[in-house]
Amino acid sequence: MGGGLDGRKALVVGASAGIGRAIAAELVSAGASVALAARRLDVLREAVNEAGGGVAIAGDVCDAGDCARIVDDSAAALGGLDLLVFAVGVAPLRRLVDTSADDWRRVFETNTIGVQQVVRAAIPLLGDAGTVAVLSSESVGRPRTGLVPYTASKAALEESLRGWRTEHPGLRFTCITVGATVPTEFGTDFDPGVMASVFDDWTRHGLWQERFMDTADVARVVVGTLAAAAASPSVGIEQLTIRSPSGIVGAPTAGTDA
Repeated sequence: MGGGLDGRKALVVGASAGIGRAIAAELVSAGASVALAARRLDVLREAVNEAGGGVAIAGDVCDAGDCARIVDDSAAALGGLDLLVFAVGVAPLRRLVDTSADDWRRVFETNTIGVQQVVRAAIPLLGDAGTVAVLSSESVGRPRTGLVPYTASKAALEESLRGWRTEHPGLRFTCITVGATVPTEFGTDFDPGVMASVFDDWTRHGLWQERFMDTADVARVVVGTLAAAAASPSVGIEQLTIRSPSGIVGAPTAGTDA
């Protein structure tokens, strides 16, 4: 796997599960020195053992002090920092009329504000060829019923990334837009009753694909792309979109009447 990451020092925030965990494992396989950060230290240690390397750093991105400490502790453990991957995301499944102010705050504190504080702490440590890669969602621009706060937080995240790119042109900022992927913990706490209701709505609006992507496959594409860019310092990848090539549930097939 891509020699561009061999010996690089990488921090993956949101590495305890799902795509973040898979990316961390791929980075270890690619020869990078990796810090895995998330709230659950016990799960992070399992991820480190599974990956065959890395260091576990516990912290909550909703705590500004933790954000700075995660970066500082990672840089101290790794001997510096070349790459930051932010893969944290929370999404309560609720229709807007059932979404409280606390729901909105939790989503934005985790998905939008947290990343700003982590990037802010990492900027002074990233070298001239440093890269910040942040996971976003294909729902931006086409919000799903029940996930509007999540989509809004990712839209704000993408705009902030453009701002970071403008203010720090010497660094590379990559927005990674990801479609439906399994397995992850994204929908673990979704209410089954609400899920059944919004599934019908997603299908009606052509927002539900026949097949989801595999988490390990997504991680390989992400890390392979980052490795290629790392080997070519003059190249920046501003936008990477990863989406299943499968059809849409309920869409007419070729040769049939719509």
